[in-house]
Amino acid sequence: MKTNPHFYPVILAGGRGTRFWPLSRKRRAKQLLALDGKQTMIQQTVARLLPLAPAKRNSEASMKLYDGGRAPNPRRVRIFLAEKGMSVPIEPVNLGALEHKTAAYTAINPLQRVPALVLDDGTVITESMAICRYFERLRPEPPLFGRGDREEALVEMWNRRLELNLYEGVSAVFRHLHPAMRQMENQIPEWGEANKPRVIGFLALLDRELGNRLYVVGDHYSVADITGLVAVDFMKVAKLELPQEFANVRRWHAQVAARPSASA
Repeated sequence: MKTNPHFYPVILAGGRGTRFWPLSRKRRAKQLLALDGKQTMIQQTVARLLPLAPAKRNSEASMKLYDGGRAPNPRRVRIFLAEKGMSVPIEPVNLGALEHKTAAYTAINPLQRVPALVLDDGTVITESMAICRYFERLRPEPPLFGRGDREEALVEMWNRRLELNLYEGVSAVFRHLHPAMRQMENQIPEWGEANKPRVIGFLALLDRELGNRLYVVGDHYSVADITGLVAVDFMKVAKLELPQEFANVRRWHAQVAARPSASA
């Protein structure tokens, strides 16, 4: 008989211990009796159910996260996991050695990007936010994608704003201007330079927004703060300065960078 991945067996066992009296007692109900002299009734029930249920389900220990070390997107996932208190086996991918371009890793992610999460049934989830959403469903607390409809929408809005206007801008500067990227990218220096004012312009907007908010979305830490933290930290690698006049961004950044998860 085939197992059903959506079959979750529940055994209801109770009673007053009178059904098989005098063998059964209140402290030794019938399900704890080995009437055949070998297995208790509860053991027999479990044995009958096992062929119907999957041998294992997706758990933290049975997954594998392909990680890119200091790269920003893998770091977003690691920070997310740290905030959730989750531990997942990690398989390092050496980007400097171009391991993400190998046939073995291409078989996992044809786009040759990290991170990638492989579940125990072989399912592969790529894209950092898709991976984070999967973990959010596995462990809803603390909620990092918002609490309630309104906040969830605002977290989605700000996370996308930070991705599109800050993180992508900083990445463009790094990819097209940094000497270390010459072997990996078809660099267009003009595009890298064009993104510098784009980054500063969005930081000015973010600074105004953070004037009356503790975090990017109100008083609750969220995945938008993770994206923002990683993007601002990546500015140093891209040789971009965070202007001194952005006092609100600096206050917010110091606050989120001080969280234990930031070192993940």
